[in-house]
Amino acid sequence: MNLLHAKVSGRHKDRRANQLLAALSGAEWRRWEPLLEPVDLQQGDVLSESGRTTAYVYFPTTAIVSLIYVTQAGGSAEIAVVGNDGAAGITVFMGGNTMPGQAVVQSPGGAFRMRAQWVREEVERVSPALGIMLRYTQALIAQVAQTAVCNRYHSIDQRLARRLLLGLDRLPSDALLMTQELLANLLGVRREGVTAAALKLQMAGVIRYSRGRIDVLDRQRLEHRACECYAVAKKDSHRMLPMPLAA
Repeated sequence: MNLLHAKVSGRHKDRRANQLLAALSGAEWRRWEPLLEPVDLQQGDVLSESGRTTAYVYFPTTAIVSLIYVTQAGGSAEIAVVGNDGAAGITVFMGGNTMPGQAVVQSPGGAFRMRAQWVREEVERVSPALGIMLRYTQALIAQVAQTAVCNRYHSIDQRLARRLLLGLDRLPSDALLMTQELLANLLGVRREGVTAAALKLQMAGVIRYSRGRIDVLDRQRLEHRACECYAVAKKDSHRMLPMPLAA
């Protein structure tokens, strides 16, 4: 996707729908507001490519973005999930210009975007916004580390349950728009493995799957089937980012 062609939206204008933007002080928000542009993101949109300069930083409101690492052989796996809890393009305020992997829209929805240069100028002011961004970066690094451990030690069944929960935490509903092929790519496993794991959840009455849509029917049981990685990462995120979404 060409970022310059992203569809500008008149919707999703409530900055409180993103935790980082909601945490800005009134004075900071007045400075940021003219620089933020609401956009609609579609599933499959590539927001940044590995090794290329990032043009924008995205603050999702209802969209979910997957950070994906792609090998030279063409294999891929998701290393982190970004939704209304954060931002895609953190290397910009960490002093880098490029991303180590791809940022791809996994679930369509709204977001705000700000030009990378403007973000750099803002964090260089050493304002309270910098502290917010750095705490989020720490939370994201923890998520990446937890994902690495999860991929090494836990079953496909547990990892699928965890991934569905990560999506639910960043959406206002219990429905996920995800195909089994997409899930297999995100988890870095064969599609047959995801199909078998999803079938177990469906037969147990935990989810209902139909044509690329997954409805979670029993979240409590889904959490019980996930590995401990989900609860550990969620606890760390709340500790580092004590910024609940506004109602």
